[in-house]
Amino acid sequence: MNYLDDILRYRPEGPIEEKEKQIILDYIRLFPDTVLTRENEMGHLTSSGFVVNKSRDKVLFIFHNIYQSWAWTGGHADGDTDMLYVAMKEVTEESGVKNLRPVTDEIITLDILPVFPHMKKGLPIGAHMHLNTTYLLEADEEETLTVKPDENSGVRWLPADSLAEFVTEPEMLKVYNKILHKMRARGL
Repeated sequence: MNYLDDILRYRPEGPIEEKEKQIILDYIRLFPDTVLTRENEMGHLTSSGFVVNKSRDKVLFIFHNIYQSWAWTGGHADGDTDMLYVAMKEVTEESGVKNLRPVTDEIITLDILPVFPHMKKGLPIGAHMHLNTTYLLEADEEETLTVKPDENSGVRWLPADSLAEFVTEPEMLKVYNKILHKMRARGL
């Protein structure tokens, strides 16, 4: 799959999503050679997996070391053009879950997410934007979970309707709730 095709197929819901899709497409046109890599230090493509269990009442989250919050899994494209693959690879790397399936192969949400300055592996990371594709994935909640110590200090299935009790990033909580709403509204 190709990231540009996936983004072009994405159906925004509302004027904010329409605007963010347009900004992302404009950015891709401006920086076609670097948008898939961290070489573009102002903004680059990333992909996240919003993982639900079969009954859709739990989500698989990690306790993110940098943000000190429970969060979805995800990461940088690092040159890969298949954002669904990137999302699934990141789930496996960050949680240990190996048996995943896309609920749909379409992007569930497309967001521009701010990243604030921080240190990672002893190196300074400046403020920048993640042009993020998110895919809805399903996993078996009985599968063994493992922590990835350089990125997270916990992996858990959390109750989907109680994320506000775990997520300390208000802007991300809005994104997670938007995904849950879309999932339910579409009968996924």
